Amino acid sequence: MNTISQVITTITNQGTLPLYYNTDQTASIEILRALYRAGIKAVEYTHRGIEATENFKKMIAIRDAEMFDLLIGIGTIKNASQTETYLELGADFFISPGFVPEVADLLKSKEILYIPGCMTPTDIIAAENKGIQFIKLFPGNKIEPDFLSSIKEIFPDLIFMPTGGVDTSKESIKAWFDAGVSAVGLGSKLISKKLMESADYQTIENQTKNVLNIVQNIKK
Repeated sequence: MNTISQVITTITNQGTLPLYYNTDQTASIEILRALYRAGIKAVEYTHRGIEATENFKKMIAIRDAEMFDLLIGIGTIKNASQTETYLELGADFFISPGFVPEVADLLKSKEILYIPGCMTPTDIIAAENKGIQFIKLFPGNKIEPDFLSSIKEIFPDLIFMPTGGVDTSKESIKAWFDAGVSAVGLGSKLISKKLMESADYQTIENQTKNVLNIVQNIKK
């Protein structure tokens, strides 16, 4: 079992968190392999369909067999029941589109990282008061870097990551890091529906390598 600090370190060292969902189990696994080949050590799979739990179960099995140093988290978690399900399946960390106190309490008792989505200072304060260390700014395209620049000094002990609307370009990523984030979440801008439908795993791998290079150069 990885500690909360170990998972945070893996994500922030990586500087980006790829996230995706695909109803097809084979596609879900092949995307996971492509991301891993690119150098990814932490990835978010989203709970967005009835196939998600079986896909996730198989992905964990493949990870344990082939990619032992890869962390797989589960996203779009909205309640304690879903959390219990994915705890049993072996999720390394949990992410929500909003802040769910019952999920925060459950995961804190298990000493597992919970990254809630927050959109306002009120959301962030509520999460911080529950012991949350890592905040997902969501949706990123509605918040924008200026928002974080304005409030960062109020929350010196928190780690921030925008998700939604972040582009794979150097300009987009740099704007967020300049504002004070420690990582950027990348979904459809990195792992697009078109690439998934055409099973173009090589392009997913190449684009991910490029993003990792951009992030590391910015962090220097």
